[in-house]
Amino acid sequence: MADYFSDRENGPRARIEQVISPTVWAGLAGTVQALINSGAFGLQFPECCPDGKAICGCDSDAFAASVIAEMPGLVWPLETTCVKEEGFLSQRQPFAPDTLLILDFIEFIHTAVAKPIPGKYHDYHSHHHLTFDQEAGQEEFRATVNRIFARNGVAFEMLSAGRIVRVLPPILGEDLKRTLFRTGDRTLDIMLDECRAKFSDRNPLVRREGLERLWDAWERLKSLADAGDKKKSVKTILDAVTSEPSLRAMLEAEALELNSIGNSHLIRHSEVNQVPVIDVDQVDYLFHRLFAMIQLMLRKK
Repeated sequence: MADYFSDRENGPRARIEQVISPTVWAGLAGTVQALINSGAFGLQFPECCPDGKAICGCDSDAFAASVIAEMPGLVWPLETTCVKEEGFLSQRQPFAPDTLLILDFIEFIHTAVAKPIPGKYHDYHSHHHLTFDQEAGQEEFRATVNRIFARNGVAFEMLSAGRIVRVLPPILGEDLKRTLFRTGDRTLDIMLDECRAKFSDRNPLVRREGLERLWDAWERLKSLADAGDKKKSVKTILDAVTSEPSLRAMLEAEALELNSIGNSHLIRHSEVNQVPVIDVDQVDYLFHRLFAMIQLMLRKK
């Protein structure tokens, strides 16, 4: 990854953007077009020399047909602007497809890209015959994608296997990665692992399911100390967390507030009078808040 002056001076930009902007999409689309021009997809979509079977480039029509078939909703050639109409006037403005579609497309590109290596020069047709190094091509593509994401604060990253994962919020992300759930209750351990996996997903809807699962885990945790009396169980657990009166009162108030949030929003129940939690930043906040409480209770249990 390039070592830019601003990053050295100020540190890297926070990776919090969960929607790919038209600016980022334009950079990704430009990268793909440059790869097409270089013949980097010739290994899977070969254009062969008229005088033989040697590969001399990329069959752009075959490549485009495969993109359209595997990426429903993505237009080819890739669109980075769209027409905005206002009355009798119309103008073009920056455009980006749905973020999940873009991420699927990037993973598709990773499977197809390979670094073209020029070989024999064919004078008559004015082209080189090509061989390919797929591992090198994929590594360079990943580096470019991750650099664009990092420079624009995008909360996604492409791993060495070509899969894109979500970059979790820094503090919470470290806790989720290193925490090994051993609560003594197998069902609760499974619930916590499920919510961790869902919350790490790049799909906002799956992340919301992770929040719902975390609230389910919260309800089970509250009954661990006394399965027959949840209020008594919560008191026992909170007493184990701290004996300092002011902090104990604060934690009890927080537990009640978390109960209220779960009951009044579309997290634990589905009544028509409940408020849905859809905004991705709000999902992150609520997950972080409840996970911190659960983690504290488990450590002191």
